[in-house]
Amino acid sequence: MSNSCEICGTSNWSKIYSKTIRNGAFANQVSGEISRCGGCSVDRLDENMCIQEEAYETEEYRDILEQGLALEDFFIQGDPNQIYNLSAFWPLNIRGKLIADIGTGGGSFSDHIASLAKKVVAIEPTKMYQDSLKDRGYQVFDYTADALTEYRNSMDFVFSFQVIEHVLNPKLFLEEALELLKPGGKLIIATPNRNDILMKLLPDNFPAFFYRTQHRWYFDEDSLSFCLKEAAKGQAELLSIKYLHTFGISNALAWLREKCPKGNLRLDGINPVADKLWSSYLESSQQTDTLYLLAKKITKIIFSDTNGR
Repeated sequence: MSNSCEICGTSNWSKIYSKTIRNGAFANQVSGEISRCGGCSVDRLDENMCIQEEAYETEEYRDILEQGLALEDFFIQGDPNQIYNLSAFWPLNIRGKLIADIGTGGGSFSDHIASLAKKVVAIEPTKMYQDSLKDRGYQVFDYTADALTEYRNSMDFVFSFQVIEHVLNPKLFLEEALELLKPGGKLIIATPNRNDILMKLLPDNFPAFFYRTQHRWYFDEDSLSFCLKEAAKGQAELLSIKYLHTFGISNALAWLREKCPKGNLRLDGINPVADKLWSSYLESSQQTDTLYLLAKKITKIIFSDTNGR
């Protein structure tokens, strides 16, 4: 990879993976190359293999995933994940707050918080979801830059789950998200964790599942924190990185046995207690499948004295 890193500007890349990756469903494999930036340590898929941004505005992206195009298909995939998204920002209070949901999709997360929030603004480029979002009372914008014309420095919270890994420029993505926030407002970002335990347990099998054409970027805590720092320019501070695991231990055991994805199944002899122990271990050792970043926009304070200084 010869291009400069969109996050830090460095052109020093080292190849870390060059085999097959997912193109939508796991059965659809293509050759892909992942490189690591020598400046900020983010991992990036070769741009020639990436799904282009225009695909997210049409049915093309959902076609590639083979998850169905109907709104109900989106809810089948999205609704179960909201327990993790909601727990990621607990105990922060969203009651009566102005909130932006970047990458709303069909509106799974927004639907879960709408009754508490003062208002939820949906930022979603996929045209086939927009009419339904509007019918449910959401104000809809295609992109964050469009929402900034009305809501710059206004939002109490900006949420974005599993979006930053898709975009062309994650630094710009965070800059625009932070511009939406009022001073003291909070940003919560979720993205896959490249230190997922299965990357270590199955280095010959799991990367072909983990790496995929729809994800340009692969973050760990350090590279995501660095990206925030570069985007914030001193106007926001990192509050925390939280690790959450969305699959039970049966999933890991099935991967070890079958060397392929089996979903969130439950094997005989495994109960929720085992899942909780497994998740607790992964969260404490930072080896979960997902990481969440929480940041706060810094309040600007202007000092003056009687002499006007």
